[in-house]
Amino acid sequence: MTTGAEEAVVANNVATRIDLAVQGIRAETPVRRSKGAGPSDDGHLVVDGANATLPLNPDSPYTLRDGRVFEGTLDLGLSVEPVARPRFYELSTADGVPYEKIALLHGKDVLASTVVQTCIRYVEDQRCRFCSIEESLRAGSTVAAKTPAQLAEVAEAAVRLDGVRQMVLTTGTTAGPDRGARHLVRCVRAVLEAVPGLPIQVQIEPPGDLGILRELRDAGATSIGIHVESLDDAVRARWMPGKSTVPLSEYWAAWDESVRVFGRNRVSTYLLVGLGENPDELVAGAGEVIDHGVYPFVVPMRPMAGTLARADGAQAPPASLVRDVTERVAALLRAAGMTGVDQQAGCAACGACGALSAAGG
Repeated sequence: MTTGAEEAVVANNVATRIDLAVQGIRAETPVRRSKGAGPSDDGHLVVDGANATLPLNPDSPYTLRDGRVFEGTLDLGLSVEPVARPRFYELSTADGVPYEKIALLHGKDVLASTVVQTCIRYVEDQRCRFCSIEESLRAGSTVAAKTPAQLAEVAEAAVRLDGVRQMVLTTGTTAGPDRGARHLVRCVRAVLEAVPGLPIQVQIEPPGDLGILRELRDAGATSIGIHVESLDDAVRARWMPGKSTVPLSEYWAAWDESVRVFGRNRVSTYLLVGLGENPDELVAGAGEVIDHGVYPFVVPMRPMAGTLARADGAQAPPASLVRDVTERVAALLRAAGMTGVDQQAGCAACGACGALSAAGG
């Protein structure tokens, strides 16, 4: 049984973690990500033993000093350590591609790869405004398509040399009805042949043929992410004009079938805070997702370099809003007996881009 003082410490730590997720930290990190799919622009650290991806912000009130987080001269009681550059980054594949262009370390122990770095929606009138999936390709820091053999080779080295414990395989949306899922099937099989038992999350849009979900599970995927970002159609049309043409009914059908195939709390979706959605409606939508056995990973929107959001001058949401939504969704998850760690692989299992795990979700 916790005391009032202990509860106050936990609440203060959660508030600090959320403020760090929004305002970032003044620090340099050997491992960082500034371009690519999704809404995160960050440096990779371990905060109180947990993965944390924080914006590297020279104007942040928070600094890293002697392994602690400080606000001015005040030690906030959180230990922090930058993730070291992994050893597998020094290697190249058998066909001469640097491993770092095939997959990246996220946090201290998650390997992640966008297996197809192009997206049919990456044109200005269709692209998601928070995404820069093709910018890393244009910068030469990755390759357009990763082969199953390349991913297997990198995964084996990352597990052996750097203690990677889970893997995330996502993809840009392709033109076929499977929306990229069939390539993921081949990639999962190859990785698990090289590293049996490695938990893997796959991430796709709702496929036209829901039968591919069973193929992904049979290939060995542990969990699946089908990311909607918002359940408000007006918000979706504004922020994700191309992706919003996939009706929400297809998301619900894909989530329900994924829960049937993968199991309850082995399916997740992103919900972004800061797109202009009413917070009460956002939390209510998260509750409905939870009722279907899906974990809603709520994270603050971060306008990355190269995104339309950054070009428009969009700002990250206020920490107070992120805390309100995070704590309410965490309470719903606790009531449902769902935690991110139980997903075993993926964004919810890692938890680094948000603060749900710190809030008990």
